[in-house]
Amino acid sequence: MPIWWILFAVVMPVGSDSRIDFDHDVIPVLTKAGCNTGACHGAAIGRGGFKLSLYGGDPVADYRAIALELKGRRVNLIDPDQSLLLMKPTEATEHGGGYRLDPDSSAVARVTEWIRHGAHRGDRAAIRRFVRLEVSPQSAVIRGSGGHLTLKAVAHFSDGLSRDVTGETVFKAEDPAALEVDSETAKTRVLRGGRHIIIARYLSQVMPIEIIQPYSDRPSGVTRGGGQTQFVDRSVDTLLATLGIPASGAVDDASFLRRVSLDLTGRLPEPGSVRSFLADRDPERRVKLIDRLLASEAFNEYWTLQLAKLLRIHAQPGNLLGVEKYHAWLKQQISEKVGYDVVARSVLTAQGDTHQIGPANFFRTVGGPREQAEFTSELFMGSRLRCANCHNHPLDQWTQDDYHGLAAIFARVQQGQVVAVASGGQVIHPRTGENAVPRIPGEHFLEDSDDPREALADWLISSDNPYFARAMVNRLWKAMMGRGLVEPADDLRATNPATHPKLLKTLAEDFVAHQFDLRHTLRLIASSDAYSRSSRTVSGNEIDDRYYSHRMPQSLEPEVLADAISDVLEVSERYGDTALGTRAVTLVDPGIESQTLDVLGRCSRQDTCETPVLVQDNGGLSRKLHLFNGPLLNQRIASNRGRLSRLLESGATVEVVVDEFYLAALGRPVSDGEKRFWNERLKSLADPTEKREQLEDFVWGLLTCKEFVTNH
Repeated sequence: MPIWWILFAVVMPVGSDSRIDFDHDVIPVLTKAGCNTGACHGAAIGRGGFKLSLYGGDPVADYRAIALELKGRRVNLIDPDQSLLLMKPTEATEHGGGYRLDPDSSAVARVTEWIRHGAHRGDRAAIRRFVRLEVSPQSAVIRGSGGHLTLKAVAHFSDGLSRDVTGETVFKAEDPAALEVDSETAKTRVLRGGRHIIIARYLSQVMPIEIIQPYSDRPSGVTRGGGQTQFVDRSVDTLLATLGIPASGAVDDASFLRRVSLDLTGRLPEPGSVRSFLADRDPERRVKLIDRLLASEAFNEYWTLQLAKLLRIHAQPGNLLGVEKYHAWLKQQISEKVGYDVVARSVLTAQGDTHQIGPANFFRTVGGPREQAEFTSELFMGSRLRCANCHNHPLDQWTQDDYHGLAAIFARVQQGQVVAVASGGQVIHPRTGENAVPRIPGEHFLEDSDDPREALADWLISSDNPYFARAMVNRLWKAMMGRGLVEPADDLRATNPATHPKLLKTLAEDFVAHQFDLRHTLRLIASSDAYSRSSRTVSGNEIDDRYYSHRMPQSLEPEVLADAISDVLEVSERYGDTALGTRAVTLVDPGIESQTLDVLGRCSRQDTCETPVLVQDNGGLSRKLHLFNGPLLNQRIASNRGRLSRLLESGATVEVVVDEFYLAALGRPVSDGEKRFWNERLKSLADPTEKREQLEDFVWGLLTCKEFVTNH
């Protein structure tokens, strides 16, 4: 036995009655000082030969690294002040991480006392376990510029004791330009109006704190929804009133028709439908319109596309037949109004020949059990479990046991044309070096069974599952409103709270109560006052990009825009070897040959197709150049078999042509001002060729304007 270990064993009073506990007193000091962050010793390979677990997630390993490694040099039991654990962060000796601890601070005094009493982990960790962190206030409204408050954190332990840990808790503003937090006193000062988040971290737990400073004290000008949409509008309107953000008025009928048609069916309303709807005086016309769209075949086609993107359905080499079966099965589920819970269970437990059993292709989407665990957690839980592969998730509850335990559930699934469950199959847990044990994430390990996927599916779709319903209703809300209540939509966690937490919870509960019916939730959202607001801003809500005071215009999806161009021009696009007239939203394989869809920026579905909001640039430079002067528009506008040629051959006047294209492209009649403009520009043209060229330019202008390429 080395001499240093004998000295350590003699000097260290194992089982001493120290008042300082390593797990609950020393680790918080290191976390507060930033020593165990990913940028420092908490990195996967550590720093400077010293590795700590990320944010103290593994206290056993941390104790070993601090007290036992390097022949005990990091703690000096004879002269604690000479311990490297203290000399480095106080810069009493050279330290690559710089000055991290004040030598006169209570934190240094605590670590010094711990070393003086023997630097042991002790028995207290076994009998006292940290249970939860309580922070107050969890939410606060501060009025007036420069407002401030002081935060308080209390830790609760398994033996019933609790203590104030404010000084040991890390408080970090999500946006330092909006909030100023004093790390020593936990005093918080608001620097600008809005809803802001502070993340509090103590040991293994992180919590969000919501701080709101109203933009103004003026009324929001919102209206109250009634009937079944009341809880939607109440939640949205209450936050707008708290923030002092005025709401835009209701959108006109023409814009509502175009908006809801695109959101529910991915199609523009036809000119005849626009005229009919605008002439309808029934006070229930919007609700009846929503119901007609939800019952249409176009809805089935479009929402098959939406779920196909979520499921990342794409053709692998040699498996086009399987993908066709998968897509056809999914469309059947949508058409037959099968609950989303049934869809989820079907794919999670599927097996058999993928050329015959459509949902079995779920297990050919990604390769390997770890990739399957990541895909499944993001899809059905809205959680990025992949962050817990190498270490416990730094901003969520997920541990390495959760990640590799979920992967172990899929380890026995044999991927290939025939999906089957084998008797064996393992993944190695990187921390233990042993086979990972199948585990329900955040819950419990599973006993040995023929197919652990059954237990996973049972847990996932149960009515009290905290993730499944929330993840889906958040995506449905985003599809209809332009922004999820949580963004990104696959990153639901406590430290990324919803803008409207109660609304998300109530929507999820309502989704479960209605048997996970997609149409029900979509109808609920589409019928709300919040959904029907104009995209035109009013004074005071121009900067709102997340509270739904007005509609946020969104770029049309590539497939939807491609179909919209074909519909307006009445000239179909051919995709690969499919029949002419096949709609882009119905294509099974996202990799099918199509320059149009490539230019418009289609998603390959090799990875997630869920894009961030408010960063879309309408496809970038390539798309803009093709729209300006490419075959995507020009050749089809000039076609002698399109809408323009049909109208001119019928002898339609300029006024009729203009009005017809406005209805087809923009879903509204031409305004008086626009009518005068086009009459002055086009009516005087006598030469048929020149007239045709000018009208082609007019059509091109409509199809490239912002009003056409966005849903607003």
